[in-house]
Amino acid sequence: MTPTATYRLQLQPDFTFSAAAKVVPYLAALGVSHLHLSPVLEAVPGSAHGYDVVDHASVRAELGGEQALRRLAGTAREYGLGLVLDIVPNHMAAAPPHNKALWDVLREGRDSPYARWFDIDWEAGGGQMLLPVLPAPLGDELGALRVADGMLHHGDQRFPLAAGTAHLPLPALLDAQHYRLAWWRLARTELNYRRFFTIPELIGVRVEDPEVFAATHAKILELVRDGVVEGLRVDHPDGLADPQEYLRRLNEATGGDCWTVVEKILADDEPLPAGWPVAGTTGYDALRHIDGVFTDPAGAAALEARYRDVTGPVGDRGGYWEGTVRRAAYKVVIHELAAETAFLVRTAGRVCAADPALRDHAPWALRTAIQELLVRVPVYRPYTTAGGPCPKAAEAAVSEEAVRQAKAAFTVEQEARAVDVVRELALGRLGTGPDQTAFCARFAQTASALRAKSVEDTAFYRYVPLISANEVGGDPGSPAVSPERFHTYCARLARDWPSTGTVLTTHDTKRSADVRAAIAVLSECPERWDQLLERVAGVVAPDPQLAWQAWQTAVGFTPYGESGQSGAPDGERMVPALLKSVREAGLHTSWTEADPLYEQAVADFVAAGPAGPGRRTVAAFNRGLGPYARASALGAALVQLTMPGVPDLYQGTEREYFALVDPDNRRPFRTGPPDEKTVVTTAALRLRAERPKVFSESGTYTPLYPTGPAAAHCLAFCRTGEVITAVTRLPLRLAEAGGWAGTELTLPEGRWADLLASPGREFEGGAGGGPVDLALLFAERPVALLSRQG
Repeated sequence: MTPTATYRLQLQPDFTFSAAAKVVPYLAALGVSHLHLSPVLEAVPGSAHGYDVVDHASVRAELGGEQALRRLAGTAREYGLGLVLDIVPNHMAAAPPHNKALWDVLREGRDSPYARWFDIDWEAGGGQMLLPVLPAPLGDELGALRVADGMLHHGDQRFPLAAGTAHLPLPALLDAQHYRLAWWRLARTELNYRRFFTIPELIGVRVEDPEVFAATHAKILELVRDGVVEGLRVDHPDGLADPQEYLRRLNEATGGDCWTVVEKILADDEPLPAGWPVAGTTGYDALRHIDGVFTDPAGAAALEARYRDVTGPVGDRGGYWEGTVRRAAYKVVIHELAAETAFLVRTAGRVCAADPALRDHAPWALRTAIQELLVRVPVYRPYTTAGGPCPKAAEAAVSEEAVRQAKAAFTVEQEARAVDVVRELALGRLGTGPDQTAFCARFAQTASALRAKSVEDTAFYRYVPLISANEVGGDPGSPAVSPERFHTYCARLARDWPSTGTVLTTHDTKRSADVRAAIAVLSECPERWDQLLERVAGVVAPDPQLAWQAWQTAVGFTPYGESGQSGAPDGERMVPALLKSVREAGLHTSWTEADPLYEQAVADFVAAGPAGPGRRTVAAFNRGLGPYARASALGAALVQLTMPGVPDLYQGTEREYFALVDPDNRRPFRTGPPDEKTVVTTAALRLRAERPKVFSESGTYTPLYPTGPAAAHCLAFCRTGEVITAVTRLPLRLAEAGGWAGTELTLPEGRWADLLASPGREFEGGAGGGPVDLALLFAERPVALLSRQG
């Protein structure tokens, strides 16, 4: 069953299945059709997110267990709601005491029946799996190791012992294990198992193996078969060896009628692979287009120019977006992904050694070729398999131009041929042997990790002219989207992916939609932003890059008119968010090479400025921009709820919701008083529920084009001839230009009632009614939701 709308709840020990059941009546009244639950399988104790799965066969006890989940599903059914689950096929927690499969591998090594579950390069580790869990080099930690209860202990950590080794002296005992305890810093270069991104605490799972798929999906499939679950959100499919084959198998196992969306991050205008048997993506592509249409291109360019002037040309600061991404990619592939690159070098070396025509490519040349091609993959990954067809999209991902640029790193032409070998391997064109297959899959998996870490987790924190654009799937170098481009995108969705997901705020967004909407208004008034920076210049920041980002954060995180009233977000929440920003950027400090003095200076500045007394200055500034931020936030919400696709609402976002990067945005769900955004949200959701065919796979999307001097400030479209959405875009520029005078919108024929306006407010469309004056249409609100009557 395809949902009409979903509502995401973040489950955690402080918000369990029983707590979720208590809010079902509220959510049903809101108008959604399905609850969207964060991962429910057994996870590391205390986990606040559930992505660190340890047991695929059990529903998480800390949330109430399987029976509580089934009771929640029953309660939801009583109110006409279904359940959608977030599932994690790519990885598990590398937590031996809790992960029984991994525990068995550590105890039995390659003989464990679970050894096939994980991508472990045993030869690279000399027969041992590296466990980078020690706080210091092994020599410094020997005194902290002890054997007790048949296990090896280090502090609170426990590890199994291979059979017959418990009696050995410590050095011999360590050498006799199927794992090697090591300093955590060795994960960068010596790790010999596949992980999630650059996180050694999350170990990759080989779901491409049919037996592993069956074992890790049995409980989820049981819940689907029993009708407990009606939809699935697939986390990070790009981490899988063969996403299309996995999704084909999942579709077959669920009977083909389970609504499934994938967390696929599409680059600008990149299509979702047509062969994937899914309803679409989780919606970050929609987020990018919605945010973009409420961003002014001219003002964004002015902010970018001013940003470069203010922050200066030091390092990555003040650079252009493309250059920032490339430098970040080099940093990540050379340092954080060194172990992944080493695997590819070893695998490519074996392929070359086995074929006389490919021999004599030195390891350094293969490493250089791999790195140079990886940093030039413009999307998350190519989709191809060894020996299989190579789609044009895969060739474009590892393009001839990328080959030409990569070869520039070599001075000897014959050595540069290593680039050709690597490209052919990456595209699956050099045979179907085990090494060729492994290289093709791991190159794509590494490309995905590199893109995520270099763009989302590095460049987005280094290049910050307009931080509302620095969101998953976004393009900070080109943040604006024209109405024409937005209409083209929506028409494509309606045609190809009508049941795809759409989002504005998620558990992973760096800033909630309302925070981004307020910041985006700065693109309409870059001169006012300059004036604000002058007013707060007395609070000295550790560096100008931080000051720029911190004050923009304050603009988004300070509701206009705030004076410490109840319900306003706590300004102190900006401190951890901005500390995370500077660590992710890695310019002055990082997660692994921390500079305590710089970080203290950051915390002191934020507390004394944007989160402290300076917040009053920002609140005064926001009073002048508040009506325009409100208009953009309401417009974005209404567009998401009525455009093609299935809207997913993140918990709490049916009203004003101010949240920063996780964990700030993953706090337990709480209901709150309704506001104007609630009115808009409820009206749109109820309309979707009452007229599902208007928004279904058979529904249509038709752009409507206003006429007159302010036509560019109205985005409007009609769904299936029955519902019209009209919203105000760039409202500050509109006010400065004199408002809606002389601007009209011709409605399709019929009588139309505005569901967001006073009762009885109707408009006549077609030839009989003539064009509607937009000043009249938007007289009560900056948005309108029209429903055909009769």
